[in-house]
Amino acid sequence: MSDKSDIQLVKEAQKGSIESFDLLVIKYQNRLQSIISKYVSNFDDVPDIAQETFLKAYRALSSFRGDSEFYTWLYRIGVNTAKNYLVSKSRRPVFGDLEISENEYLHPEDTSTPENNLMTEELELLIKKSISNLPEDLRMAITLREYDALSYEEIASIMKCPVGTIRSRIFRAREIIDQIIDKNLSNE
Repeated sequence: MSDKSDIQLVKEAQKGSIESFDLLVIKYQNRLQSIISKYVSNFDDVPDIAQETFLKAYRALSSFRGDSEFYTWLYRIGVNTAKNYLVSKSRRPVFGDLEISENEYLHPEDTSTPENNLMTEELELLIKKSISNLPEDLRMAITLREYDALSYEEIASIMKCPVGTIRSRIFRAREIIDQIIDKNLSNE
């Protein structure tokens, strides 16, 4: 990998260095595919959508001014490309591939009894379903925070709104998820 910063690589790529852009692709391809897989349920389509994202980014590289981090800019292109793919397939985003165990807030306690494993699986399914039913602005904010571990500032940049709005959306999303879980647990 290169010791150069993203902005140095971008500037070189803007001047025609394919090698510099290749380094950015190598650096971000796995993160980008991870993001895309949260929107697209067919895993086989993810690499193609990631490749299309990088092509779009390369073509639009001259418009990158450095107002945000390169990854934030690339992320926006990736999410939009995934959404366009879904629209072309007439499908809604599917969050079935989310790994609940990857985040602290939604991670149920791990125990090894069969009964507890079943309860954990049911809770994970309930959380996934709750997230997928959130309004898009809340779903995107909570996903970026909890699954992608982005900062509030990065999320605000991606979603093009103030940090305070992001904090509010994440709080509301968590509140809704908690209410759904509480309601389901009290019904059992």
